[in-house]
Amino acid sequence: MPKLKTKRAAAKRFRVTATGKILRGSSHKSHILTKKSQKRKRNLRKTSLVSTADLGRVRDMLNL
Repeated sequence: MPKLKTKRAAAKRFRVTATGKILRGSSHKSHILTKKSQKRKRNLRKTSLVSTADLGRVRDMLNL
């Protein structure tokens, strides 16, 4: 059986921590930024963990 290929779009969007958790970036920060407050834009820079509901799908895309 050949090696499984990683979905490259997923590999660019997610990072795996040393303990195996998966990090993701925030959405809504690429355009229409004038109506968003500085505080909201600053908080969108932070990474957060992938929710448990989506964890299985993301793991399959990354072949973990």
